[in-house]
Amino acid sequence: MRNESRRPPRPRRRARSPWGAVAFATACALFWAPALNAQPAADSPGGESAEELERESRLPEEREARLDALFDRLAAAEDGPHERVEQEILRVWAQSGSATADLLLQRGRDALGQEDAVRAIAHAGAALDHFPDFAEAWNLRATAFFTLGRYGQALADIEQVLAREPRHFGALSGLGIILEQVGREQDALAAYREAARWNPHMQRVNDAVDRLAPKVDGRDA
Repeated sequence: MRNESRRPPRPRRRARSPWGAVAFATACALFWAPALNAQPAADSPGGESAEELERESRLPEEREARLDALFDRLAAAEDGPHERVEQEILRVWAQSGSATADLLLQRGRDALGQEDAVRAIAHAGAALDHFPDFAEAWNLRATAFFTLGRYGQALADIEQVLAREPRHFGALSGLGIILEQVGREQDALAAYREAARWNPHMQRVNDAVDRLAPKVDGRDA
């Protein structure tokens, strides 16, 4: 009997965008919009504490009031100060009220930042299993699907994002990107305009509106 040594298993290759670095950068800039300075919540492997559950129960009202005020400030902000307001909105969106879901979101973002979309999808799905109303987890998974070219699944997840947060300018701009990619320019323009309505400071979205408006509006005239 031969004593054959087994080869070590090959490391898994990261899933990468079929369009390369440019498409991945576009997804991050327009679609993903992570709160880079947000601090991830601590894990709670033994279940959430009574204090956290109490915080979660009162979070929606406080969260909505905070977002309303921030969007008012974003609309009125000048070009310089708007970045701080935008980052605060992103931080609020990253807070589900569940420490476990927040941690899974951060892990998914880290994976996507490493261009590992498959792992990002797994983390986002785990967050949604734990907290299905977490719009930012839906957005993360939509972005990961987009980077893999899985447009149908990305669109389905964007629908879930916007059902929970209609002002999500990242998801709206991502919707515009996908619709433009598949040739639905009129619908893409509507999505870009809606994104710009909530956040008028996204230059690439404004450029997309300027690019599509003459064609679409002229076609409808």
